[in-house]
Amino acid sequence: MANQEPIDPSHALFDLFVTAESCRDVQKHFSALCEQLQVDPKDFRVFYSKLKERLNYWKAKDLWVKIDKRASHKDYQQRKACAENKCLVLGAGPCGLRAAVELALLGAQVLVVEKRASFSRNNVLHLWPYTVCDLRGLGAKKLYGRFCTGTLDHISIRQLQLILLKVALVLGVEVLTAVEFQGLEEPSGDKGWTAKLHPNPHPTLAFEFDVFISAGGGSFIPDGFKHKELRATLAIGITANFTNRHTVAEAHVEEIAGVAGIYNQKFFHDLLTQTGIDLENIVYYKDETHYFVMTAKKKSLLKKGVIMQDYSDAEQLLARENVDHDALWRYAYEAANFSTNRQLPDLEFATNPAGRRDVAMFDFTCMHRKLLMGLVGDSLVEPFWPQGTGIARGFLAAFDTAWMVRSWGLGVPYLQVLAERESIYQLLSQTNAGNTKNDCTSYSIRPSTRYPHVNLSAIQVHQVRLDKGLSQCIDQSSVFTSGEGHPSTDLLRWCQKNTAGYAGVEVKDFTLSWTSGLALCALIHHFRPQLIDMSSLNESNAVHNHQLAMDILERELSISPVVAASAMASKKKIKHFSLTFSFLCFPQPAAPPVAPEGNLGSVVKGDIETNAAPALGSSSEDCYSCGQRLYLLARVNAMGKFFHRDCFTCHKCGHQLRLGGYTFHQTTGGWATIDPSHIAGFRVFVFVASERSQLIHREQFWTSVGIVGSNAFLMAQGRETNAAQLLYFPHYPLLLFFLCRFGLVQACAGGDGPTDEENSTYSDEDVPSLSDEDHSQLSVLTPHPGRVGE
Repeated sequence: MANQEPIDPSHALFDLFVTAESCRDVQKHFSALCEQLQVDPKDFRVFYSKLKERLNYWKAKDLWVKIDKRASHKDYQQRKACAENKCLVLGAGPCGLRAAVELALLGAQVLVVEKRASFSRNNVLHLWPYTVCDLRGLGAKKLYGRFCTGTLDHISIRQLQLILLKVALVLGVEVLTAVEFQGLEEPSGDKGWTAKLHPNPHPTLAFEFDVFISAGGGSFIPDGFKHKELRATLAIGITANFTNRHTVAEAHVEEIAGVAGIYNQKFFHDLLTQTGIDLENIVYYKDETHYFVMTAKKKSLLKKGVIMQDYSDAEQLLARENVDHDALWRYAYEAANFSTNRQLPDLEFATNPAGRRDVAMFDFTCMHRKLLMGLVGDSLVEPFWPQGTGIARGFLAAFDTAWMVRSWGLGVPYLQVLAERESIYQLLSQTNAGNTKNDCTSYSIRPSTRYPHVNLSAIQVHQVRLDKGLSQCIDQSSVFTSGEGHPSTDLLRWCQKNTAGYAGVEVKDFTLSWTSGLALCALIHHFRPQLIDMSSLNESNAVHNHQLAMDILERELSISPVVAASAMASKKKIKHFSLTFSFLCFPQPAAPPVAPEGNLGSVVKGDIETNAAPALGSSSEDCYSCGQRLYLLARVNAMGKFFHRDCFTCHKCGHQLRLGGYTFHQTTGGWATIDPSHIAGFRVFVFVASERSQLIHREQFWTSVGIVGSNAFLMAQGRETNAAQLLYFPHYPLLLFFLCRFGLVQACAGGDGPTDEENSTYSDEDVPSLSDEDHSQLSVLTPHPGRVGE
């Protein structure tokens, strides 16, 4: 037998480090490896390079290749971007460790503090494709050979922590376990920011830092952080872990990626019929344990005796003293056994860190979302369902946080850093596997490599508020000054403020948030609670709610409805414009008409006159022509009379009239199209713009021209926005040329105006070039027929 080559002790220690299956063993073998190689992990700036240089082992070189490729990305600037920063990361969960790895790649000195002494969470995480790609790039396959070898991509939380811990240690991150974080200590004298730790691992030399990242989980809220809570319909989750003996019989049992009652009704009906267990969905992953997670219905849990007493409050309902744990174990066992066709032999519960059966029940309808910076993982966005959203969004948050620290280290103004981080945060809760970029191999800490449509300036510097005295801070984005600001945004914020706290009401926009009618009723109730009984309203009866609100507004406040209640209750028909218009339609005193200067007065030919219609009483609620009910957005106003658009027609030819292109016939009492040859000069429509500009519906598109002295203004309604745009022209001849050239209006030189045939063949090439002399020959401006109603 040939003599075997002596084994290098450092190679053996590296193998023990890679294969270690507990947090304690990983740390122990890594310390022994560093001692053997005589490298100091505290010398973080050169530790990794010295480790590579002194550990000449082919298995280690495979890992170095992966890490070097990642570290060579331009965003890290050769690990110098944050070389002057010191970072404290609270929590050694997957997201805390992932953030620590990125900070180390940026060149920062990183300390991770973890309260637990071991990694013991058996629950299994589903991995998105980009997460798999990211972990492979860090050498996960080299550190854990069974990484993503099954039919579904998943991994236990414990194993994921071990992988990331090994990578972090190799990069020079210091990880303290069994150490409790008790708060921050503010700077004093020459001492910077430090942390209260128990027990204190550095009694003589406190770790000073300028970056603090909290990854302490959803139940931990550091001082100064505010959170929002989103509570959905009660959903009770149950997780259960069973021992995996890795037998042939167990290997043949198929995993369940996720089955919901709506898609497999027979399965859930059979489960209910045979066992009395009523579930909404169930997932089964085969990993280090047989992991099951399911959503159980409360009625089923009460009937099976799992929950002893029914309470409306979720926290009281699922309190430990209100749960029969023996019944819970039986419930989880039966569900797991049935869902796998009873093919898993000798099901036996795995144990949790406390030595009990690893079964848990929780309410995951309540989610917390912290609004300020420096959070990753469940501290930032608590996962709703264990299908990868937690770990995937957690890793994205770690990358986003690393990008923030990079900007900080590069000297970007701190308010700009916070504003950019908040802009990125707006995307996080909306992110799923389908709306991130497809090329996951190009992902980096730079947001644009991951998010398809990221706007780093969505939040401006003046909108960022500090973490102290939030209630006293002025939200600069809501300050409106003359000629500036965003009235629509201010209006939305006002609606949100005055409907806060009402059940079933969450105003996010001027469309779908209002379809149930409850938001409009809540707005009325807030100011006039005696007018409406909110407790009597049913969210499902949207038409009734809208009609009630409209009747009250019309009766009590004289605000006429702009559209029918049925249209407001329809998700397909409701428009941003409709609601905005409703809130801006408070009665205002009408300004007296202003007679235009020049020869634009009454001109008569034959029996057609342009005198104003007689001042007869007319209600704006009814059509002047047909007498039927009118809604604000379905009417036109002609000389003080209100019509349905279809009713506003020429009494001679029956064609629909256009605003500004008609005249009133006193003899017949009808309206007719103006004959342009009988008007001298220009017909001018004055459009008065204010901070709350008049809104023109798309179907009422026309151009209005106002001439003030030697200056002219064009007010035109854009197709894709409700905000009017004001364009300035020094001389109105140039304005007329602009309008004609771009087909917004048609210039008619005398005669009877364009015929229908001429209109149909009109093109921009037919428009004459206008000079100062030419404009005096024009007789009328009418809307271009091809542009009206666009």
